[in-house]
Amino acid sequence: MPEQEIRISVTFEFKRNLRGLAKKFLSIRSDLQPIIDQLFRGELPGDKIPGAKVPVYKVRIKNSDIQKGKRAGYRCIYYLKSRQDIVLVTIYSKSDQSDISNSRIHTIINEMGY
Repeated sequence: MPEQEIRISVTFEFKRNLRGLAKKFLSIRSDLQPIIDQLFRGELPGDKIPGAKVPVYKVRIKNSDIQKGKRAGYRCIYYLKSRQDIVLVTIYSKSDQSDISNSRIHTIINEMGY
């Protein structure tokens, strides 16, 4: 039986944040690509966010534009709508934003109609 194709979509929030970060950090797209590749392979990188009403994961991503590790890099939040349907919810730099609340994550997901 052939494997089902995995679909990855993005929210408006993710697009806007990625565009803004790309102006500041030139390598963000290449830093993000390994995570997207993992998702396409069916892997679920990162940690499940506790207390979320839906399966939402947070992934640490190294920022290769600064000389620090993953801890000081980016955070990518994604929603596992199903094993074949993944939504990239938001991305932010740990140096710009310390954390994101579960209610904000749910608001972004609801705004997109997921």
